[in-house]
Amino acid sequence: MKKKLMAAVAAALACSMVLAGCTSSTSAPAAEAESAPAAEAAEEAAPAASGDAVSLKFATGGTSGTYYAYGGVLANVLNSKLTQSQITVQSTGASKANIFLIDDGEADIAVVQNDVMDYAMNGTDLFEEDGAVTSFKTVAALYSEVIQIVASPDITSIEELKGKRVSVGDAGSGTEFNARQILEAYDITFDDIQVNNLGFGDSADALKDGKIDAAFLTAGPPTTALTELCTTNEVNLLPIDDEHAAKLIEEHPFYAQYTIPAGMYKGIDEDVSAVTVKATLIASDKISDDVIYELVKTIFESKDDITATHEKGKELDTAYAVDGISVPFHPGAEKYFKEIGAIK
Repeated sequence: MKKKLMAAVAAALACSMVLAGCTSSTSAPAAEAESAPAAEAAEEAAPAASGDAVSLKFATGGTSGTYYAYGGVLANVLNSKLTQSQITVQSTGASKANIFLIDDGEADIAVVQNDVMDYAMNGTDLFEEDGAVTSFKTVAALYSEVIQIVASPDITSIEELKGKRVSVGDAGSGTEFNARQILEAYDITFDDIQVNNLGFGDSADALKDGKIDAAFLTAGPPTTALTELCTTNEVNLLPIDDEHAAKLIEEHPFYAQYTIPAGMYKGIDEDVSAVTVKATLIASDKISDDVIYELVKTIFESKDDITATHEKGKELDTAYAVDGISVPFHPGAEKYFKEIGAIK
């Protein structure tokens, strides 16, 4: 019942966004805010599928988030090249809602975090109460959503978070589960810290005001809230060393290591070792193999066109697309990746 209610609410939100052009904020896990003119144009001007082409309803995220903007770019670039399908972008509540929309038949493809889709496939964490949802398959990982741990300047390591006031993201969010899992790799539990459930902007404000000591943010860097914080306050980004990263990845294989480069944020003058989850394209298992094969092939062959409109296009890489993915690939995507040698 709870699942069906959430799916209905998400579907209503998607419809209202398409018809009314309303705005919404991304729900957990949130993407960094940015304008989305390309996505809005895709909603308003998406061509109708013609001939034998099928219409693919593409669930993304809130209108101020990266999922929605990136989805709009994909639609605008790909629709002129695809022969078997056409993409129509929907604004939604992001990862968890998108999985329910696909399960309910209200969406055909969607972008989600790969950790959240793992929870769905196995009925754990965010999906523990709802139960497993298995009606989707992986198409390709698209870009990194890095877990960035920002702290006051007197804190230099994750071990020092014990007893501190730490924002772990909104309650029930993907960020909250990222924080819990990373802390557990250091043998720290939520009982060992003073838990604060704040979103990105509120976490940055609380750090500025000295109301918290550290915060977890899961988003593609550079993240707006963190960029703004670093321009006004001295902070540290806490590294995840190789030993603890390996322990985390062994327990939760949807993570991968990532380096936040020096200079990305003001005052952060050395590379910072981090871990990342991935913004990942998924599809209903009811979509034909040929449609998904053409879709994923066209995405990677259109990297330059995508990158020209959205900087996240730079991260499109066939090796990255298949690494750290725990949910089986759609047969159409698997066929493409095997052809190019990304999957053996």
